[in-house]
Amino acid sequence: METSSSAVDPEEPRPGAAAEAERPASSGSGDDSLDGVSNRVPRCPLTPSLSPRKRTTSQSKTEPPLLRTDKRTIYTAGRPPWYNVTGTTFKEAFVIGLCGGSASGKTTVANKIIEALDVPWVVLLSMDSFYKVLNKDEQELAAKNEYNFDHPDAFDFELLVTVLRKLKKGKSIKVPVYDFTSHCRRKEWKTVYGANVVIFEGILAFANKELLKLLDMKVFVDTDSDIRLIRRLKRDISQRGRNISGIIKQYNKFVKPAFEQYIEPTVQSADIVVPRGGENFVALDLIVQHVHSQLEKREITVRSALASAHQGQPLPKTLSVMERTPQVRGMHTIIRNKETNRDEFIFYSKRLMRLLIEHALSFLPLKPVSVETPQGGVYDGKRLSGQRITGVSILRAGETMEQALTAVCKDIRLGKILIQTNHDTGEPELHYLRLPKDISEDYVILMDSTVSTGAAALMAVRVLLDHDVAEDKIFLLSLLMAETGVHSVAYAFPKVRIITTAVDKEVNDQFHIIPGIGNFGDRYFGTDAPSDWCESDEGMDF
Repeated sequence: METSSSAVDPEEPRPGAAAEAERPASSGSGDDSLDGVSNRVPRCPLTPSLSPRKRTTSQSKTEPPLLRTDKRTIYTAGRPPWYNVTGTTFKEAFVIGLCGGSASGKTTVANKIIEALDVPWVVLLSMDSFYKVLNKDEQELAAKNEYNFDHPDAFDFELLVTVLRKLKKGKSIKVPVYDFTSHCRRKEWKTVYGANVVIFEGILAFANKELLKLLDMKVFVDTDSDIRLIRRLKRDISQRGRNISGIIKQYNKFVKPAFEQYIEPTVQSADIVVPRGGENFVALDLIVQHVHSQLEKREITVRSALASAHQGQPLPKTLSVMERTPQVRGMHTIIRNKETNRDEFIFYSKRLMRLLIEHALSFLPLKPVSVETPQGGVYDGKRLSGQRITGVSILRAGETMEQALTAVCKDIRLGKILIQTNHDTGEPELHYLRLPKDISEDYVILMDSTVSTGAAALMAVRVLLDHDVAEDKIFLLSLLMAETGVHSVAYAFPKVRIITTAVDKEVNDQFHIIPGIGNFGDRYFGTDAPSDWCESDEGMDF
């Protein structure tokens, strides 16, 4: 139904993924961001009351665990690996389908499931986002309450299936924003990315065979028809300024017949029927428990597997190590020395970064071009072949390389990814994502100060691929790498170009590079990690 039930809509962060953060999960390119810490928030109990809020547009979004302040959004739980050591997506998102009549309480049920799940990240995808754009005649009918928004033909099922299938596979997707006032889609679509759990709700969520194949759990919200009608009356009068006669006319002509013909019969497809909607806390707890049990079966480990893999293998051809000139060796001697003070460490690190960036740019495709010199002569040279370059840093230490990149590449676009280690599991987790729009067309220079096991680099490359960046257009740059990290990235993504100033042979039991450089982030920024924190193998603090 076009006018959805009155229920609380989670505040839109923005990712990953488009308000202030990609939403990882909301997600997405140019829409993503998040400031994160690695502590997990306690599981939220199901709460009995939710305050209604007026809605004038569709509301598909991501709801990661977060804390809000006046100026920033802090994500308190990261997204664990959703791929294996080969870089292939291993865990598809768990998709819950919520179906029921208009004003049955589907969105209320969805929000209460989100509150109780405490998993990073959950995406709420509303069927209301996928209404077809009405032509002039149809808009005139809608203005007179003569257009049937409850009929299957009112929805763009082809687009809906495509979007949900990509989201389930872990890809970044764009969701239309439907304006219920003008009955058209807004120009700006929302980018959503990073779903561990997708909650898909709509009156006809079970009406399409292809949609049903994508749903791991099907829940039908069963609410008495009199209650649903009362809710519609209250909502449409108070929020949409409609008169009682028009509401009753629309209900009797379209809503009630559509429920009986298209919606109610789909209850046979449901795994669980929830009477009384959001007030049925027993049913909601059972749903949450089942989702948790399914997610536990999908847990995987990446870092420990990477540390022990590919030992003794020759270095890949996609690796390029800068020539070990006396100048380069001298700078390495200074920054590796534990006695080097912070000012000198920063100075010589920056020099190395500049040389590394210049070296990396030589691998970009160039086309021949002839220019006329001031003396009237012709010079046959080279020019970048029209492709745009974007720099993406793995926070926090990778961000130190941005200055060298912007000094060399004029007007370059920048993105950021925050990946931290979960100290309970030892696995990397995605906490923050902000990528420029249309990054899929660009060459991407991915920057991190050091790469040990390659766990963070692997996750960052997977994020870029999920945003449709071509693998052979990704350049991973690092001041120092361990052979293990090089092999991990090259084995998973054989087309990614790996560029560094030096490669060390060993990684110890704590995943530190040996002989290494220490914690690059702490040495560069002058910070010290607490004694119970481990050094970042990617040069980040955790």
